[in-house]
Amino acid sequence: MKKKDPEPSEMTFFEHIDALRPHLVRGVMAIGVIGLVAFFCKSFIIDTVLFGPQSPDFPTNRMLTWVGAQWAHIAEWINGVLGTSFDSNPETFRIANDRFSIINTSLSGQFNLHMKTSLVTGIALAMPYALWEFWRFVRPALTPKEIDGTHWFVFCVSLCFFSGLLFGYYVMAPLSINFFANYQASAAITNMFDISDYLSTVIVVSLACAFMFELPLLIYFLTRMGLVSATFLRKYRRHAFVVLLVVAAIITPPDIFSLVLVILPLYGLYELSIKLASRTERNRSHEDQPEPAE
Repeated sequence: MKKKDPEPSEMTFFEHIDALRPHLVRGVMAIGVIGLVAFFCKSFIIDTVLFGPQSPDFPTNRMLTWVGAQWAHIAEWINGVLGTSFDSNPETFRIANDRFSIINTSLSGQFNLHMKTSLVTGIALAMPYALWEFWRFVRPALTPKEIDGTHWFVFCVSLCFFSGLLFGYYVMAPLSINFFANYQASAAITNMFDISDYLSTVIVVSLACAFMFELPLLIYFLTRMGLVSATFLRKYRRHAFVVLLVVAAIITPPDIFSLVLVILPLYGLYELSIKLASRTERNRSHEDQPEPAE
């Protein structure tokens, strides 16, 4: 007769670790497989994806070029009407990839670049599967009602993650590169950026935005656990705005345009978190109400 598996509540710590091991192994294998594929797709991953934000043909940079042209027309009109001296150079917002070069100053620099981009690609693209494996691990400990409430867990977390990742890659990374490439303390200084600095800028900015876009889900789970409430979030709305402003200032280049571009979606996510918290509290109050006696 087949021995029945112990209930999750009856399992010891080491039994939990033993049960978690195959999920971790499959998650790591998924990262390894995708990372290996990315390793052999070097031209696309590095030339197209990694170096995309510094190319004039990148969608964001084409938009910045168009903005620069429109600003030049507006500035010329203002200068002609008011006699002011606004900068009307259409090159103001253009990506300055012809004003800097990316170099390698380390013997193993290009190999490390290849390995890091492959690993980061594997982690990012395998994240939905890794989350699904994690959900499969915790599922036996959930009640049927909790299982029904977490069916969309992997999808929602992945959606927020990739939305933030794309926002960081298509918006924040080009703005950061454009700002630092255009900034000149002296015309006698030539910009030559090390590849590790460029790589860190693109990856850190993109991943930072990806994790910040998880804010609504974090608030949702904290509300479900009773640690925060919609009233609490509304009461400290101003404090939260200051915190978000500081975070946005850390991950953005030091210019007002980039700061505003980041703080607006972040604050929008905070307001969305308040609505999610309110809805979660209403659902919990309905669940806690005793069922009418038959």
